[in-house]
Amino acid sequence: MAKILIVEDEATLAETLAENLTEEGYAVSVARDGETGLAKIRAELPDLVILDVMLPILDGLSVCRIVRKDPSTVHIPIIMLTMRGTEVDKIVGLESGADDYITKPFGLGEFLARVRAVMRRVPSRTTPQNELIAGNLRIDFTGRRVFKGGDEITLSHKEFDLLAELMRNQGVVLSRDLILTKVWGYEYFGDKRTVDVHVRWLREKVEDDASNPTRIITVRGVGYRFEG
Repeated sequence: MAKILIVEDEATLAETLAENLTEEGYAVSVARDGETGLAKIRAELPDLVILDVMLPILDGLSVCRIVRKDPSTVHIPIIMLTMRGTEVDKIVGLESGADDYITKPFGLGEFLARVRAVMRRVPSRTTPQNELIAGNLRIDFTGRRVFKGGDEITLSHKEFDLLAELMRNQGVVLSRDLILTKVWGYEYFGDKRTVDVHVRWLREKVEDDASNPTRIITVRGVGYRFEG
């Protein structure tokens, strides 16, 4: 049974989300502040974290950044919840390492659809697959690990999936719509700029010079192409 951790200080909302996720067949646990949430993430290693931004003791953005820097938790997908809805806030949330971003208030139908979209990607973490090699980059699908010139690169859940999709289609231009469908899922409700944010972040890790990329090439007005 897949495990989901809800880190939310609003009791009524946390209980409602927990009840609905339990009815969907997930094993759910709840934390009411960021510090407790971080401890539970490290101890339980859930398959998904629902993380509120405005939390007592330690805010959600800080929790997200810490999770993304820890090799033992970097792969765990995170959906962030917040009252804020500006473009800047969404970009900050995504750049902190969130896989998705939902602005309160939201409908349960939308929430559950986003959870399902993320959870569809989780089984691939443990499905044995072959390696992919392009130049000095190597993806180990079995261990969900990436190496550049022999050195391991720490990637988030979505960064790994994005790089894998680009490398599988080396030399082919992938549109932002196609990338959203393949990496984020058919039911993703977010902005296409989510792809641009993650590409920028990924370039900082796989390119020799992120300001002059030679691996992940922008095809203006269309999307991206990977070159080995």
